[in-house]
Amino acid sequence: MPTLETNDLTALNANSQVIEDLSLEPLPIQRPLLLVGHGTRNEQGRQTFLDFASSYQVLDRSRPVVPCFLELTGPTIQEGIDRCVEQGYTEFSVLPILLFAARHNKFDITNELDRARSRHPELKFHYGRHFGITPGILDLWRDRLEQLDRPEHNPDRIDRAETVLLFVGRGSSDPDANGDVYKMARMLWEGSGYKTVETCFIGITHPRLEEGFHRARFYKPKRIIVLPYFLFTGVLVEKIFQITAQQQQQFPEIEMTCLPEMGIQPQLLQVVRDREIETQLGQVQMNCEACKFRLAALNSGSAEAGHHHGHHHGHHHGHHHGHHHHDGSAPDPYADEQVYHDRIWQAP
Repeated sequence: MPTLETNDLTALNANSQVIEDLSLEPLPIQRPLLLVGHGTRNEQGRQTFLDFASSYQVLDRSRPVVPCFLELTGPTIQEGIDRCVEQGYTEFSVLPILLFAARHNKFDITNELDRARSRHPELKFHYGRHFGITPGILDLWRDRLEQLDRPEHNPDRIDRAETVLLFVGRGSSDPDANGDVYKMARMLWEGSGYKTVETCFIGITHPRLEEGFHRARFYKPKRIIVLPYFLFTGVLVEKIFQITAQQQQQFPEIEMTCLPEMGIQPQLLQVVRDREIETQLGQVQMNCEACKFRLAALNSGSAEAGHHHGHHHGHHHGHHHGHHHHDGSAPDPYADEQVYHDRIWQAP
């Protein structure tokens, strides 16, 4: 049974006309919105992020929407900010276009905002929160799973009770973020009728994807549906497809379907809108109690100085911990995942 590739499921991403038909009322405060993506060396993934920002700009042209990246490609956060400063702006909304709150969200982006303030002391940032677990994203995945029930995607009419979901997160050194991946998977599975859901990761932490397949086979399913929980494509998404194809070859008796990443979807654009509104209303909230940076600071006796990473998002952030950008010539910080994992667990 062949594995469905991304191009066999293009209808799942065919929302361009829906997006074009949307429109949003201008927000009361017309300050620039900085959209911060993780960054990738995959040109398709980079371009999809830029197209995502353009789609959001089209919905409301009352203020600039400025895409930038934390690492691995450009434009950088500093370049995005400088572009707005040159146009006379001194106050910004900043949104991390990230699924869960981990080091990049809590630590690295806020450090970049500090760097910008050191160069431009007059700047003020209103830092919003990550995507997190939202009804819109759950609905997006539920809609995709319903489409996989259709005969053209399920010609053997395999019942959900004989199907295992394999939910694949990126993987983080932050236990809070990894826990949210499990929560998201559980909420998607609850009441769905699928036999079970297994959660795994493609990097940084465990269990890895291969172990996820191993666990899924324990239930003797006729079908395994792989959900790469990523916003946009990139090296890791391609790796998920490659491993799924390898698993299909090794276990041809099990039908394996790998869904594509989320891509540019109306539900995601609505989440961005909700997060931007929060920055204007000053209603941003995050889970500080379980944050490992806070706990590490408490253990070191420097909580007051060490944990100002943006949970009061209308104020200046207090991190000065030397995150450096990575362009095409710089070494990949994730090249040796075990070294990265061992080092990052010592943060802050």
